[in-house]
Amino acid sequence: MRRGLLAGVLAAVAALVVTGVVLVQPSGDIATVDGHAVTRDELLFHMERLAPTVRNELRDAGDTFDWNQRAGDTTALRVLADRALEEIRRDKTLLVLARDQGLVDSVDHTAFLDELADENDARAEAVAAGKTVYGVTEFSPEEFYTKRLAELATSLKDRLSANPGDPLHVTDAEVRHEFDTNRADWSANATTYTYSTLVVPVPEGASPDYASALRRRVAAADRLADVAPGEPGARITSGTYGGSGSTGRNAHDQQLTAVLGNLAPGEVSDPVAGADHITYYQLDGKTVDEDAAFAGYAKRIRISLVDEKFSQLLQRRVDDGEFEVDTAALDAIDEEDVRL
Repeated sequence: MRRGLLAGVLAAVAALVVTGVVLVQPSGDIATVDGHAVTRDELLFHMERLAPTVRNELRDAGDTFDWNQRAGDTTALRVLADRALEEIRRDKTLLVLARDQGLVDSVDHTAFLDELADENDARAEAVAAGKTVYGVTEFSPEEFYTKRLAELATSLKDRLSANPGDPLHVTDAEVRHEFDTNRADWSANATTYTYSTLVVPVPEGASPDYASALRRRVAAADRLADVAPGEPGARITSGTYGGSGSTGRNAHDQQLTAVLGNLAPGEVSDPVAGADHITYYQLDGKTVDEDAAFAGYAKRIRISLVDEKFSQLLQRRVDDGEFEVDTAALDAIDEEDVRL
């Protein structure tokens, strides 16, 4: 019986060779990042995560989509695989950095899956015990992956920026230099404006060129206050406005800041058309409390600079690292392998 079975297997293999079909057991590894394996399952996981984004990028409006369709000199499926490998390369580089800092024990995909299972088990046990569970009661792999990477990135930024000499440390001088270099951006909400407003009602039955004629009269005047007496029903007012942050501003404040922020003292704005009136603004003066602005924005500037340094550090490690791809194993992946 054993001889008959062996003969049958050999005959089947011979038939496959004759027809040009070669059965190859897919390798467990698709690539390596600095010697750390990227498994086939890991690549498929990332391809499934990125599939909606890549599909939207490649699909023309109204057209049907096929992962085997051409995309430049390759296929849509290969574009997806290459995009997934790019993300894996960067993410695994971050994981290696996190491991070097003692934040994780392993950079393997199986370690991620184990962490996911442990987290979901802990949440299920908490629910069963009647304890409060913040957030979801069970993470999907995609949700947990995003959460895990974000938390590791935050921990790395904190750890690598804490002390002078750390690669992400930002000095007070760097913060001040950033503030001074981008003074207008950081100082906007510490600026106090004094201004005049001219509101001119549009007369009933006004000619089509009324707005243009009014604009010429405004341009010819030295001040908006000089225009008001000659315009029936016109109102001239003055006011002071101090920007105190963009959050919670009403529509009028947002418009006022946008208009006044682009004017030099003494300059008059373009007309702002309303339903039955036309408004002009004149900037009479402005003052900037730079000390208040710096105090209010120093923390945000520091965070921004740490983020920038972290991105640069990670990119250098990606560029300097070794990245190898088994093209044969990559080419063996087809649409049926991925849940698309």
